[in-house]
Amino acid sequence: MTTPPSLTSPLAAHIREAITAAGGWIGFDRFMAMALYTPGLGYYARDARQFGLMPAGVKGGGSDFVTAPELSPRFGQALARQVAQALAATGTTEVWEFGAGSGALAQQLLEALGPQIRRYTIVDLSGSLQARQRERLAAWGDTVQWVSQLPAQMQGVVVGNEVLDAMPVQLLAQVDGVWQERGVVMAPTLSTSSDALPPEGGRVSLGAARRETHDDVFLYADQPTALRPPLDVAGSHDYLTEIHPQAEAFVRTLADRLQAGAVFLLDYGFPEHEYYHPQRSMGTVMCHRAHLLDADALQDVGEKDITAHVNFSGIALAGQEAGFQVLGYTSQARFLLNCGVLAGMEDVPLAERVMVQKLINEHEMGELFKVIGFAVDSKACPWSGWQALGFAQGDRSHTL
Repeated sequence: MTTPPSLTSPLAAHIREAITAAGGWIGFDRFMAMALYTPGLGYYARDARQFGLMPAGVKGGGSDFVTAPELSPRFGQALARQVAQALAATGTTEVWEFGAGSGALAQQLLEALGPQIRRYTIVDLSGSLQARQRERLAAWGDTVQWVSQLPAQMQGVVVGNEVLDAMPVQLLAQVDGVWQERGVVMAPTLSTSSDALPPEGGRVSLGAARRETHDDVFLYADQPTALRPPLDVAGSHDYLTEIHPQAEAFVRTLADRLQAGAVFLLDYGFPEHEYYHPQRSMGTVMCHRAHLLDADALQDVGEKDITAHVNFSGIALAGQEAGFQVLGYTSQARFLLNCGVLAGMEDVPLAERVMVQKLINEHEMGELFKVIGFAVDSKACPWSGWQALGFAQGDRSHTL
């Protein structure tokens, strides 16, 4: 399904203006932020359906991807057991969810936890998604509230499913043995391509081979940088990867604001030694549209999701340095199994059992997706040493 030009053209124009104002080049993190979150135009800020089982062209479809809560309510029910334990262990009664999407996970947690939750707060920047969440969660009345920014102090259990992967990343490229930051420039037209150059000192890379003849297309261009990946990458071959300052800053902010409670973040990614493996030379940025994947983040801007895998070692280190205690790190499959996702499965229909298998099978979501947990550890609220249910078996914290 093609998005109407009224959505994409103003967004492309907005990005072009930003590139011009910045002197002809912007970092990929800024481009990604505008592509996803520009009010009224960005992928998550426009009035379109992103989440669901069925793509466009299928009856009842029109979505671009499916997340775990849409696959089966057992995802939220299993997570609720962990949340319930964390609420009791930390003496709190509030749940905070970041990036609540369709509201499916919130609904599952609210149904499962009932009066254990005094308040459920959703932090979501998208006005259109907030509207859908309000409709879905209307039955819980004032128990559910929405905010667009965090208060100076908060308490409770924080959950975030596929939040970190949507946070803008910076691209680093080693080309001919030299590290550069990969950003975005405006694509020249066919008639002027020989004269169009990136800013002084930069070089056009990768996308430069695609010479488009219209103005709404962008190209990658490299600039000198002192930035480096957190691990040395063996070999002198060309290498593209990401660093995650915004995701790490997000965790540090949580550690600063959360006075009592715990955090559980679920997403796809790797520990650092796998993330920066010499053979992972093309990076992890990818796009989702109509349940198909592609790697061209600069094409059809605003019409598709842009994500990057998570470096969980960086997330863990950011949390520890900011005062969090790491509760554990494991695969989504092991976490859900520890939380009882298979309890009573013999009594459920085959179709639901198939969906649950997608959550835990290694070749589906079970191994690619990971879960990391944190607890507040401070003088005001010292960590009591409780064993988080989801990491009771198969904890991989030692691999981070």
